[in-house]
Amino acid sequence: MPLIDTAAALLLLWALLAYLIGSIPFGMVLARLMKLGDLRNIGSGNIGATNVLRTGSKKAAAMTLLLDGAKGAAAVLLARFFAGEDAAQLAGLAAMLGHCYPVWIGFRGGKGVATFLGVLLALAWPVGLGCCLAWLIAAVISRTSSLAALFSASVSTFLLVFLGYGEALLLGVLLTLLLFWRHRSNIRRIKAGTEPRIGQKG
Repeated sequence: MPLIDTAAALLLLWALLAYLIGSIPFGMVLARLMKLGDLRNIGSGNIGATNVLRTGSKKAAAMTLLLDGAKGAAAVLLARFFAGEDAAQLAGLAAMLGHCYPVWIGFRGGKGVATFLGVLLALAWPVGLGCCLAWLIAAVISRTSSLAALFSASVSTFLLVFLGYGEALLLGVLLTLLLFWRHRSNIRRIKAGTEPRIGQKG
């Protein structure tokens, strides 16, 4: 953990702001703007890029991926600039919670993969790049987005240590546990051999 030297009230403020940033449901917004339907009634019902892809719009899926990642990165970078590293790490966790449990849509959000990667890229870019590469390799081999996400999250903890970002290890573990928790139904389907492949329509 980094040295905590930011006032508690300011940390709470950045946690709230980061949560609100993370809670913006870009997938749903884009799906409605592009008249793709209500994501909650499509495929897995998830609001993330993988489910947006199931609408058949690669453009919307790519935009969702970038925006969901960008909001995680923005929360970290803004908190770091205006407060410090302790606020940045707290903001990363809060943004992830905001994406997974957004207040605007009944706390039923996404799985957090893009936001997870965005947070890591802003927090420690070598780790973030390593996790993106891990996701890509696993996705190409397995053609399963959830499996790639779980592999990427698992790799993140080791990368934080080996690349010299040990002060972010606790945050990395918490983010990884949250991502695994959000993928618990996917894990059951992976074990059963019924998990949909990337691009498969629901």
